Amino acid sequence: MRLIVGAIIVFASVLGGYAAMGGHLEVLWQPFEAVIILGAALGAFIIGNTKAILKQTLSVFSTLFKGPRYNKQSYVELLGLQFSIFKLVQAKGLLALEQHIENPEQSDLFARFPTFAANHHAVEFMCDYLRMITLGSYAVHELESLMDEELETHHQETERVVNAVQSMADATPALGIVAAVLGVIKTMGSITAPPEVLGHLIGGALVGTFLGVFCSYGFFGPMAQALRNTHDAEAKYFLSMKAGLLAHVAGYAPVIAIEFARKAVMSEDRPTFAEIDRATADLKRA
Repeated sequence: MRLIVGAIIVFASVLGGYAAMGGHLEVLWQPFEAVIILGAALGAFIIGNTKAILKQTLSVFSTLFKGPRYNKQSYVELLGLQFSIFKLVQAKGLLALEQHIENPEQSDLFARFPTFAANHHAVEFMCDYLRMITLGSYAVHELESLMDEELETHHQETERVVNAVQSMADATPALGIVAAVLGVIKTMGSITAPPEVLGHLIGGALVGTFLGVFCSYGFFGPMAQALRNTHDAEAKYFLSMKAGLLAHVAGYAPVIAIEFARKAVMSEDRPTFAEIDRATADLKRA
């Protein structure tokens, strides 16, 4: 919805303002200028990126339309899951986790938290580090370094798509100049034509520059920034898991460990202490 509203405002402001000052919208209809700019941008995008990045790019519009996957309720569920895991360890020991981390899709513990259970990457992250803990990895600093390395790798994987879209945003103004130059070359072939014909041809050529700048700063650049913001917000989900797990390994009680995890969440999505207290109270009764 946010994407659609933004696009409508961009089109209405630019085209509406142009029409309001007496411009003729039909002059802007230059389909071959768009073919030159957007076609060249697409070709350059394919040349400059690997197969893996091109495959990731297919999900760009889905990500832009949906925005961040996690909200306050997602974090309440995540913190509730961590509390349940830490309480289980506190009551029955580390070995009680084995049946859950080895077959998470069949775990009744994970099944109680459906949003988390449906997130393959999150489940894999949690299970991998819980497995390492059950095998005897109690060195907090070493675990933290390994988590940071994995999270940094994941960040690089998402950031390369953002960089690819940003590169396209940076390139389209120059490609607009290419289209404009080609239009001028075409115009020079009709230099003996009447002024009204030349004016139409020159106007059509300048539309190429307009389209390149318009697409770059009106759409591709904002798309890259929206992707970056979404990925940064989603990274907090894993940082919250990291904070809770490290606090648990450091020996803190479950209620304190999930407070570490809660503090890692951005303020707009962070549940209050009272909300988590009520959620964990419900889990104790379950």
